[in-house]
Amino acid sequence: MAEIQNKYIAVMYKLYTSTPDRLRELVEETAEGDPFVFVSALGMTLDAFEAKIVPLKAGDKFDFTLTPEEAYGEYEEAGRQFLPRRVFEIDGKLDTRFIYKGAIVPLNSADGARFNGIITDVGEETVTVDLNHPLAGRSLNFVGEVVETRDATGEEIRDALNQITGQGGGCGGCGGGSCEDCGSKGCGGCN
Repeated sequence: MAEIQNKYIAVMYKLYTSTPDRLRELVEETAEGDPFVFVSALGMTLDAFEAKIVPLKAGDKFDFTLTPEEAYGEYEEAGRQFLPRRVFEIDGKLDTRFIYKGAIVPLNSADGARFNGIITDVGEETVTVDLNHPLAGRSLNFVGEVVETRDATGEEIRDALNQITGQGGGCGGCGGGSCEDCGSKGCGGCN
């Protein structure tokens, strides 16, 4: 049985999305000198992203596109939920500091699973929440360069696992929302 090898990988990239009508948009870019870093084989990034990056060496450039199926799936209308406004009220009042169009809100399923939704409309009786990933239905084009790749140390693996479980911040700590929510420095396709 082959042993899983965890690689410490740092990449600089630009992420472009495109929709079925072919509109292309830059949605994320690593800052100069501040690469996106992940440890492979831990589920920190999209499987298809990792499969393209792991075989590369430091200095290798890349330009590849993931289909919606390889990324965040197709956009599903059933993912739009119309929830009673009272669900978001405290003492009969809507807290407009946190509940507004475009806000990312943490939610819990009936079985206690945590996930995020994006508020797309606040009406008199209902609040519309989109549970689709913000990049659902889009192809993702990653263009960049591998800055570093090597075997991960035990400490790096432990730190990455803490990040994934929400004990160390980063994308694992945001429950799948945008990276700005949790303060991480890029997603590379965070889960």
